[in-house]
Amino acid sequence: MSTLAEHPSPSTTGRAARTGAPVRLSARGVHLAYEKQTVVHGVDLDVPAEAVTVIVGANGCGKSTLLRGLGRMLKPVRGSVELDGRDLRSMRPREVATVLGLLPQQPLAPEGITVADLVARGRHPHQGAFGRRSSGDDEAVAAALALTDTQDLAGRRVEELSGGQRQRVWVALMLAQDPRIMLLDEPTTYLDIAHQVDVLDLLSDLNRSRGTTVVMVLHELALAARYADHLVVMAEGKVFRAGPPAEVLDADCVQQAFGLRARVVPDPVTGTPLVVPEDRAGRR
Repeated sequence: MSTLAEHPSPSTTGRAARTGAPVRLSARGVHLAYEKQTVVHGVDLDVPAEAVTVIVGANGCGKSTLLRGLGRMLKPVRGSVELDGRDLRSMRPREVATVLGLLPQQPLAPEGITVADLVARGRHPHQGAFGRRSSGDDEAVAAALALTDTQDLAGRRVEELSGGQRQRVWVALMLAQDPRIMLLDEPTTYLDIAHQVDVLDLLSDLNRSRGTTVVMVLHELALAARYADHLVVMAEGKVFRAGPPAEVLDADCVQQAFGLRARVVPDPVTGTPLVVPEDRAGRR
């Protein structure tokens, strides 16, 4: 993939171009449910502004559901999700979309749409009432395609792509949208390890260069600990622990949240926590 230095920004030229105070996203006593099944129970969470937050936890713990609630895709049955103290439910969709972007776990593209047209949809919140594209919109789309190494796919239909290619295209759409806060549910799904690192490096660079707040759900604990400034560990629909990875991720945390006996050692490359599972006999 290209770097942000080669393509400074879809719509800005760096962190200094962001105006005003950082936008703060928070959950206040949030309960989330599907029909009558409550999945998230009374979560209080302050997302650190201009940082990378990673949510982890065992399957079924509510991490993706929480992200959907933070992204206004799922209405809380109790509590509220707030942007700078304002309840998301009181804000107009276009107003939210200029600030908050969400990439769900299994996004759907309209049948027959090309990659370029799909990525261009990320510019809709920034366009006027008549939805006219400007040269700035075209530049933003081109930059997003280049950053995700998908420019050669621009004319192809999305349904023709591999899973990994589609995932990079969806990330490109979010880059074109250029929100202040990005929410991503498993952005490395379908990607091989090289492309996983590429995408996570890109999101980390985006955070550092533009001050974009990034919140993502990941399964791989080593990558979560490596890229997170703030790690949120969920268990049974609640926040079990939250804070810097080195303070949060230890053997007790892994045992309690994942039901896994493990040793946590320093990553030989980054020094961040690295979880080494033990077998049933207690051997590594």
